[in-house]
Parts: sequence; structure tokens; C-alpha cells
Amino acid sequence: MENYIVSARKYRPSTFESVVGQKSLTTTLKNAIASQKLAHAYLFCGPRGVGKTTCARIFAKTINCLNLTNEGEACNECESCLAFNEQRSYNIHELDAASNNSVDDIRLLIEQVRIPPQIGRYKVYIIDEVHMLSTAAFNAFLKTLEEPPKHAIFILATTEKHKLLPTILSRCQIYDFSRISVQDTVEHLTYVAQKEGINAEPDALNVIAQKADGGLRDALSIFDQVVSFTAGNVQYKSVIENLNVLDYEYYFRLTDRLIENKVADSLLIFNDILNKGFEGGHFITGLSSHFRDLLVSRDEQTLQLLEVGASIRERYREQATKCTPKFLYKAMKLANECDLNYRVSKNKRFLVELTLIQIAQITSEPEDESHGRGPKQAIKPIFNQSDNGQPQQETTIQATDKSQTASNLQPARNIAQTATISIGHKSPIPQKKEEKKIPVMKAGSLGVSIKNPYRNVQDEQPKVAEQNPTLNRAIEEDYNINDRDLNHYWQEFANALPIEQRGIMMRMKNSPAKLISDTAFEMVVDNEIVAKDMTAMIPEIQNYLRRQLHNSKITMNVRVSEPQEIVRAYGRVERFQMMAQKNPELLKLKETFGLELN
Repeated sequence: MENYIVSARKYRPSTFESVVGQKSLTTTLKNAIASQKLAHAYLFCGPRGVGKTTCARIFAKTINCLNLTNEGEACNECESCLAFNEQRSYNIHELDAASNNSVDDIRLLIEQVRIPPQIGRYKVYIIDEVHMLSTAAFNAFLKTLEEPPKHAIFILATTEKHKLLPTILSRCQIYDFSRISVQDTVEHLTYVAQKEGINAEPDALNVIAQKADGGLRDALSIFDQVVSFTAGNVQYKSVIENLNVLDYEYYFRLTDRLIENKVADSLLIFNDILNKGFEGGHFITGLSSHFRDLLVSRDEQTLQLLEVGASIRERYREQATKCTPKFLYKAMKLANECDLNYRVSKNKRFLVELTLIQIAQITSEPEDESHGRGPKQAIKPIFNQSDNGQPQQETTIQATDKSQTASNLQPARNIAQTATISIGHKSPIPQKKEEKKIPVMKAGSLGVSIKNPYRNVQDEQPKVAEQNPTLNRAIEEDYNINDRDLNHYWQEFANALPIEQRGIMMRMKNSPAKLISDTAFEMVVDNEIVAKDMTAMIPEIQNYLRRQLHNSKITMNVRVSEPQEIVRAYGRVERFQMMAQKNPELLKLKETFGLELN
């Protein structure tokens, strides 16, 4: 059986003219050869499969050709060209830096550079994947790369130019290879299909070219795979089935449903796509590209940016007439935001479905004045609310004073709310008197001073009372308290204590206050020393809690725990106090030398 050669090797270009998609670079190299202005080092960089190593081989073959053609190509007839074609040339050396990246490999290469060529004028050293060389190997290579012998030319090839040392880059002529366009890839695949006698649809080859993402070698490998799958008859349906590519038809159907505000149908189409094994991220990326293609299809000038087959191009142009620019702009924005958030989302399917709902409601929105800003991500009701014919109860809110500002009313909103709400009809059932409570607020929003925990409250309260007489009367009332509100402001007072009272702060934070009656609470400590310190703090704590909880009858009591009660010491200060209770000499030692605990 004849040995099979893959298309990427069988149809590898052998002349500058046959190189696909790199016209400017090949022209520059041909002109340099024709004018005898050759550099001693070249750097070919670019994505995979775009022709870097191929151009390096063609360049090495051409500069050693003894009979160049009028077009500046190698003759393929002289001894140097024949030796190169038969892979027995001693003038061209290839080194794979991925596996030969040590200093010893570079030193061996430097020794070979000294030997002049036997046939031809130049010895060409092609170092592929040069970014894989170690730092020591680069440093050993610098001097030879800067001043090689006259007969030596180095061609470095890499896909990651940013990994090379600046000293290497400054010694080379840099050629940046670009990705192969979809059109050039399709033309080359068509040429290969004709040579192999394979029937291939243009739309199928277009899908292969887009899947290759600018790499011609990848495109040829995918082409061989599809040919094996279809037995030489490359059709569009078979290509998308083999490559697991989402059909254009889904995007066209989905866009029609989105324009018509049919949310349910859109979600069913997305469910069908998921059932076929496609990921939501792949789907939303394709939907974004579909909206982009619809946008460029609206104008004849941008129609050239549409990289699809001829038959599908007409579908895009037809559907683009149904879509307004406003719809496309907002749909692209929402789809792009979904694509960005898809990776970090925990409920990925819900994220995509939410985006589809938002896109479906774009055409139902009234004209806004956003002037190109991001769309408002608001979701409108999808289903009509049923009307049971019963009149709804009307609620009327009477304003206490129109002259009062919102800032003055904010503290008293919950206090005066029960007196300012009236119902449109009388209720036969008597209403129970609601318990008056003070809402728990976040500690960061209270603005408490660290040095004086209740100074801000003292300064703020008279101002509010003067501007709002209704609030002044409400504060005078005594509100009921509970453990949750009490401990909230208890912890708040502790957090605001200065650093000098760290021991008391830690004790308060770890010893919650306990209600023993409607207005009295106690704190349980484990020794007399702590009880003495906390008793001294009772007036400040009582005044602070009375203001915050709006109850002037709150009282605090400090009690030493009973022997059967277990009260743990949580910090260094507490442990010292317990030790001092057992050995009073420690306390005298602390006071004598003025010691402080950190």
C-alpha cells in the first residue's frame, strides 16, 4: 500500500509564490535576495501554522540556488536545489530549540558555524521555537548571533516573541507573520480538493476555515479529517456534524424570535441547542458573532467584512433588513456582557436565558435618549396578569409636613409611619397595638467617634429635634427593647472604644448583655477586677444605649459569676486579671512599674 502523506506536508509550499496569505513578507524577502542585501539574522514570528518555517526553508533554498529565475525563485534544477529537495543538503541546518535548549547544544552549533559551505555561498541555520532556549543558552549565543562569519545566516522562528531577550531582538530583522484570512484559506482548500479529486461545498470549506482560526496547517488537518468522515464528499451538514459546530440555521431562527419578542420560543431553541451537546458559552459567543455579522450586512461598504459563504451571505443580508441598528447595538452589548460573565457565573444556563429575555424585550422598549450608552438591563413582565374583577384597596399616605426635607424625616420615618397611614376602607376587626422597635442599623453608617462613642449622637440629636417637633415628641416615648437590638448597640459601643481600653472592648465583645427585665440588663464577669472596671463604665454605657434604643429607663448591672458558672478569658488582659485575682502581688507590680499589656 502506498504511504499516505497528510495534506499539510504534501502541499507544503516550495516557492515564495505558493506561500498563502503572506504576500508582503515574501515580496520583501525576494527583493532582498535580488538586491544582494541579506541580513545575518532574521526573526520570523507569528501564530502557529502560518508559514514561518516554510518561508525559512524557501529562503535558505533560494539564496543558495545557482540559477535563479527571472521571478527571483529557486530553479529546482541545480545541485544545491536538488540536494535541498532530497533532504541531503549540508548548507541548511535545522535545530529544534524545544528539545535542544541547553548551553551545550548552542556551543555545538557555534562550532559548526565556523565550517564554510561546500556547495553554494551560505550556510543557513534555522532555529525553530527559539523562545524555548534557556537564558544561559541565549547568552552563549549572543556574540555569534551579532558577528557571525560571512557565510552564516541565522533564521529564528517563534510563536512567542515576547519571551525573547531584548538583546536577541535587537540583533535580528523581525518579520511578523499574520493569520491567514478565511478567504485565502478557502481558496487553498479548494485547490487541494481539486488536486485530490474531492467534491467539496464552498460553505463546508468556509466552516473549516473559520474553525482553523487563521492557521493553514490546522485547516488542512481538519480538511483531511472531514474527508475521511465523508468518504470524499465534503458537505456542509457533514462538516458541522463532524466538527461539532452549531448550525447557522439556529442563529437565524433565534434572531427571528427575538425580534418578535417571543421569549418562550427563544428559550425552547436554546434548550434544543443544549440537548445537542453544545455549551452555553459556545452558543453565546456564536450569537455575538451573528449579531456582528448582521450589523456589517446592513451596509454595502462593510459587507466585505462578512466572512461567510455566498449562499449564507444572502441570508444575512435578508435578515439584516429586519433588524434595526438600535436592536443590534443593544443585543451585541448584552451578549458581550453575558460572554464576559459566563466563566464566573455559578448558574450558567440561567445567565444565558436571562440575556435572551433581555434581548427579546429590546424591540418593545420605547425610544430612549441613551445616545449609544449601555442598555438598561431591565426585565419587563412576560406574562399578562389576570384580572379577577375585585377592586384593589387604595392606600393613601398623608404627608406630615411638606416643608420638611427628606434628610430630616429619615430618622423619624419608622416612628411616625403608623400615624400617617390611613386605609381607604374601615376594617371591622380591631387592630392590635404594634410593638415599637428601633430598626437595627449597620455600624458603618452611624458615624460614631472613636474617642467619644456617643459624641456624634449628642451633636446630631438637638438639630433633628429642633427641625422636627414631631420627632422630638416621639423620642421622649420609651420603646420596648429586645436582646437583638440591645446587643447590636452593645457591640457598637465596644467597637468605638479607644485603643487604650482594648481590654474592656474585648470583654464587652465576648460577653453579651442579657435582659433580666423589660428595661434592665446585666453583664456577667469572672472576677472582681473586671467588675470594678465595668462598673465605672456603667454611666457611659447606659446613656449611650438609652439614646440609641429610645428608652430612658434602661439600667445596667454588673455581676460576678457564681462558682458553678464558667466564664472564659478571651485575651491577654483577661488572663492577667484572673491571675491578679489569685495573686494580688501581680497587680501591685503592674502599678509600681507602670506596665501596660499589649
